[in-house]
Amino acid sequence: MKITKNIDFNNFKNKVNQKNVYKNFKLLIKNKNEIINSLTPEYKYRYSKNFIKKIKKSFYELRVIGMGGSILGLKAIYFFLISKLKRKIYFIDNLIPNLEKVKNLKKPLNLIISKSGNTLETISNTNILVKKNHKNIFITENKKNYLRTLANKLKADVIDHNNFIGGRYSVMSEVGMLPASLLGLNEKKFKQLNNIVKNKKFINSLILNVANIIFFLKKKKFNSIILNYDENSEDLFKWYQQLVAESLGKKHKGVLPVVSSMPKDNHSLMQLFLDGPNNNFFTFFTVNEKKSEKIVNSKLLNTHFFLKNKNFDFILNSQRLASEKVFSKKRIPFRSFNILKRDEETLGELFTFFILETILISKSLNINPYDQPSVELIKLETKRNLII
Repeated sequence: MKITKNIDFNNFKNKVNQKNVYKNFKLLIKNKNEIINSLTPEYKYRYSKNFIKKIKKSFYELRVIGMGGSILGLKAIYFFLISKLKRKIYFIDNLIPNLEKVKNLKKPLNLIISKSGNTLETISNTNILVKKNHKNIFITENKKNYLRTLANKLKADVIDHNNFIGGRYSVMSEVGMLPASLLGLNEKKFKQLNNIVKNKKFINSLILNVANIIFFLKKKKFNSIILNYDENSEDLFKWYQQLVAESLGKKHKGVLPVVSSMPKDNHSLMQLFLDGPNNNFFTFFTVNEKKSEKIVNSKLLNTHFFLKNKNFDFILNSQRLASEKVFSKKRIPFRSFNILKRDEETLGELFTFFILETILISKSLNINPYDQPSVELIKLETKRNLII
């Protein structure tokens, strides 16, 4: 069923009680917090259009330094829409002993992102890569922290990170939309919440979807396996993985999101998915591609005549449909997304779907979706080890 003009969505099949989820959805939309507000065109950025115009002319390559939610949303945007983009981004989102490949860029714009401004890995990478003679922009909270102090010392531009939006929810705020605008994308097209709340098919599908996931959790199915048939969506699901794991993994509850690359994993993990422990639910994800490699008929042996005139997109879809049919026969729960067009609007709808889904699941589990208390313990222990 088409839930928007560009998203074909087949839901989980269980008929489950949706009343509480619908009630939570209405309350969430009514009492908009800053996260929900960031999904709308009414959200007020901490930068101006003139700032974007000015910065666009000042760099050749963009180097983004951050960790987790500060960078995963932008990576999802960049790789999902890479065919539309002319400028390259270098992402530094881990501690790599050797940074030679990204050290000596011609004319870089450094975008350093950290809500707290004290993220150890971001500080370390910034120390090696950022120079005073570069064009530097820092996105961090408006309070005294390491990166804000450094930005002032470098006389760099500083954009205030919204205090009420955590990193994993920040993709539609300054954190994702500023670099998206610098890349020439239309940030307004990402903002689809106002249209979505009027779309009964979308909302009904979202609520039934959440109610099903709650049902699976009660049945001890905690593993959410994403069968991803689109390489350019790998970072979209890494973003989703953090969103779900960090938001819901509390009080001995949660969902474990696992991203599986298809059809490659047909030859490694699929046997387990089909005949292993019965504690998983699945998401099939495909994107229709207009441009796709085509089989060379003249090189094809007679035994495989059925591949004649087929392109890779057609073959991928055939594999996905075959897998869905087998899953149905084995009564393995799954939903499927088939994306009909790659653009800002579609990606904005996907971001909105997954953010609303995560918050609504948390409400049903009676947990706070916005904090990550246990992660802070590792940060404190790491600091103690470094001080010794």
